[in-house]
Amino acid sequence: MNTSLFDLNHLPSDEEDMEDIVHRDSSIGVIPIMVHSYEYSTNNLILDMGDNEEARYRYWDVNVESIEDDVRDDDQEYQGEGDEDIEEYGNEDAEVHEHSNVSNLSNKKLFLTNAQRMRVYNALLERSDRGKLRRNTTTEVSNLLSVPLRTVQRIWKLGKSTGGDVKHKKKKNCGRRKVQVDLSRIMDIELNKRTTLRSLAEALGIGHTVLFRHFKEGLIRRHSNTIKPYLKDEHKWVRLRFCLYMLDQSTIPCEPKFIGMYYIVHIDEKWFYITKKTEKYYLLPIESDPLRTCQSKNFIGKVMFLVAMARPRFDSEGKEIFSGKIGVFPLVNREPAIRRSRNREAGTLVTKPIPSITRDVIRRFLIEKVIPSIQSSWPIEDSGKTIFIQQDNARTHISPNDQEFHRAATQNGFDIRLTCQPANSPDLNILDLGFFSAIQSLQQKKRQRRLMSLFLQWKSHLRSIQQRRLNGLG
Repeated sequence: MNTSLFDLNHLPSDEEDMEDIVHRDSSIGVIPIMVHSYEYSTNNLILDMGDNEEARYRYWDVNVESIEDDVRDDDQEYQGEGDEDIEEYGNEDAEVHEHSNVSNLSNKKLFLTNAQRMRVYNALLERSDRGKLRRNTTTEVSNLLSVPLRTVQRIWKLGKSTGGDVKHKKKKNCGRRKVQVDLSRIMDIELNKRTTLRSLAEALGIGHTVLFRHFKEGLIRRHSNTIKPYLKDEHKWVRLRFCLYMLDQSTIPCEPKFIGMYYIVHIDEKWFYITKKTEKYYLLPIESDPLRTCQSKNFIGKVMFLVAMARPRFDSEGKEIFSGKIGVFPLVNREPAIRRSRNREAGTLVTKPIPSITRDVIRRFLIEKVIPSIQSSWPIEDSGKTIFIQQDNARTHISPNDQEFHRAATQNGFDIRLTCQPANSPDLNILDLGFFSAIQSLQQKKRQRRLMSLFLQWKSHLRSIQQRRLNGLG
């Protein structure tokens, strides 16, 4: 038994019909159908011919309704339009040209209104000669009206068969009905079941794709929720009094304005790690995955930094007068090494983080580090004015009435006082607002192996941050 392929792209002429082509071979042939740029599977249509040379067609899994009139009565259509349309329909150039006409159109099938269909049909009638179209007439109308070539041909065929009635058969709304969802039910669903579209769709009893379409339409919004400090009524009153205290008394009550806060120094502490447990890199496909190791991922090297920052100052020409960078101080100790190692000898001074941060440690760093840095870097013309050091309410912080701090803060003609910001109010400190995040993002771009290198990079990052960005944090 021989298997031959029949090319139906070559349509028969008037003298040669399909039956003559079938009689050429009495075997079973698998016919790939390509008619007017519509391709169907070669396994769908089987041409079975027996000894009686009668062609019998068996259709496997072919949806006749989806094919519509694309394949049916094609031979009659070509014979009705003449040789010029046969050539236009039959060769592959027409198919390619049709795709070029609609290259800028959407993949979705174009739907024409009745007025648009009549415009296409009238344009064809104007170019017809006694009901016959000249060569390339349908292509000309397709390019003129930006309508697919096959659609123009269908409208012409329908108009000839109905006497000019080319209206579509669709009435009112067509297509699959839209799934109706009562979105007000979402408010009755627990928040834990609303974390993803899939969980929310499951709670509503609908498909997640239906819910996704509503999300794209703006009927559902996505919200990123962060935990906020719990504020009691007394905390709210303290925050309000703190904000009112920052008002310039000379502008009340006409146009209340906040003070410049040029005499407030913000201090805070933060732990910084040498590296993170998980990092994300972008690699080429040919690169191997990087290997990062440490002795214990639960005890990654870290150090706490004490940072003091004030608002920078500029003159009338925009030149910097005072940078506002009081200093950054690592809470570390220099101790002699007890044992010898491959990196050092016994007795060598090594840098180690302070294991326990207590109130005495904070007091010592304020007196020995912060206050001398303020006195050395503060503008001379403002040295006689009161300077406030604002801290949070951590238990390790000293009291504003600490006597040792008071004696050190009043030396050299300075009046430096300690104050606490309202409880549960990290948004009132510029270090928590953005400075620590900016420093940490810069620190993670550098590779550190030791704590000393982390401290040196911290100082370089502090110098690299522009003063105008710090001025915006306040």
